[in-house]
Amino acid sequence: MIRFLPLLMMLVSGPALAQAPIFNPAADYITPGQDEPGYRAWMAASNWRPVYVKAFNNYLVTYGVGGVMPTWQLLRTATDWQKCGAQPFEVPPTSEWPNVVATLRYVGTYIVPRIGPVEAVSVYRNPQLNACAKGAPESTHQSMGAVDMVPLRAVTRERLMSQLCAIHVASGPANASGLGFYKGLRFHIDAKKYREWGTSGVHGGDGCAAVLAEGALPFSEPGATPSPPPFSAKIVVPPSDPLAPRR
Repeated sequence: MIRFLPLLMMLVSGPALAQAPIFNPAADYITPGQDEPGYRAWMAASNWRPVYVKAFNNYLVTYGVGGVMPTWQLLRTATDWQKCGAQPFEVPPTSEWPNVVATLRYVGTYIVPRIGPVEAVSVYRNPQLNACAKGAPESTHQSMGAVDMVPLRAVTRERLMSQLCAIHVASGPANASGLGFYKGLRFHIDAKKYREWGTSGVHGGDGCAAVLAEGALPFSEPGATPSPPPFSAKIVVPPSDPLAPRR
């Protein structure tokens, strides 16, 4: 019996598993060096980076958004970082940290409970990198107020758009949420102003209204949990706190 174990193990761990599809949409936007091994190498290349990263993580925890997505992913810069000769990760100036709090609260309250966990693929871009990467001149990424992300659960683009548009229409106005779609499953969330872009219905109509009206998959699932109460991005902090989150 023992002599058959290697063959059995090969059948279980070899071709059968190799043929199993792996859903990893972040791979379309992340190059070597901006993945987790790249992050560890980036951290190890400087004595001060771990200090600032720890301070940033503590800040997120203090204001209730630690764990919405891994902190190290929130340090990713632009997908075109290599072409622009930039760093794959960057700790933004402390003055910009408050800007991501409202966005992460919105993602944690409305997005993740509906579509599941997400992975950040681009957050802060300093003005020089933003210009090189052809970001909008007034991009909220320059102030760390926006997060581009992808879902980590298998989903079609149409279904993702219908889910996010339903969330946006229902809770976006009250939370000044911006929603944008890019190629594939990449989408943008910020908490600067209620608006949308990159949306189109299955028959070509523009905007979330078209996505929801032109036969896109419905957002609600049978037996889905009820929507959370209205969300407020306001955070009560001591007036003297120089890093108090702002909109």
